[in-house]
Amino acid sequence: MDVLTQNFSLYGKGFLGTVQLTVYASLLALALGILMAAFRVAPVASLRALGTGWVTVLRNTPLTLLFFAVMLGLPRFGLVLPFTVFAVIALGCYTSAFICEAVRSGINTVPVGQGEAARSLGMTFDQTLSAVVLPQAFRTVIPPIGSTLIALAKNSAIAGSFSVTELLGTYKPLNERGYSIIWSFVWIAVGYLVITLAISALFSLLERRWGVPR
Repeated sequence: MDVLTQNFSLYGKGFLGTVQLTVYASLLALALGILMAAFRVAPVASLRALGTGWVTVLRNTPLTLLFFAVMLGLPRFGLVLPFTVFAVIALGCYTSAFICEAVRSGINTVPVGQGEAARSLGMTFDQTLSAVVLPQAFRTVIPPIGSTLIALAKNSAIAGSFSVTELLGTYKPLNERGYSIIWSFVWIAVGYLVITLAISALFSLLERRWGVPR
C-alpha cells in the first residue's frame, strides 16, 4: 500500500488523465463513427468511397504509427496543439473506424421495408437515417460499441510515450524514486480495471434499458 498512499497525487493525475483521454476520444470516435457509417450506406457514391476509405486505412494502420503521424505530421502543416489534443485526435479517429463498422452492422439489421416506408412518406435520406434507421440500429450495437470503448481506454496507454499525462506513464517517476516496479504496475492495473469496469457497467445498463432481448 505504501506505493499508492505515498504517491496518491501522482496516481490521481495519471488516472484523471486517462479518464479525460477516454471520455474525449470516445465522444470524437462516436461522432466520426456514426458519420462514417452514414456515409457507407449513403446513396452518393463519393460518400460511400470516403467512408470505405476511412475505415480501410484506419483499421489497417497500427495505432502507434497513427500517433506518430498526428503528433509529428500535423505540426508540419502549421497545426500546433497540446499533445493531449493530438492524442485525443489519434485515439478518436482510430476508434471511429471500429465504431463505424459496429453501427453499419446495426443498420443492416433494420428491415429494408422500414427505409422504403419512410421514403414512401416523402422523407429524405437524412431524415430516414436519423429518425427511423439509427434509433433501431442503436439497440443492437450497444454491446459492440461498449467493447470498442473499453479497448479505447486501454489503448490510451500509448499516449504516455508522447508526453501526455496518463495512468501507465506513472511507472516512470515511481521507478526513479526506487519503488517496486511490480507494485507500481499492480496499482496501475487496478486503475485501468476501475475505468473499464465503469464503462462495462454503463453499457450493461444501456443494454438492459434499450438493448434487443436475446
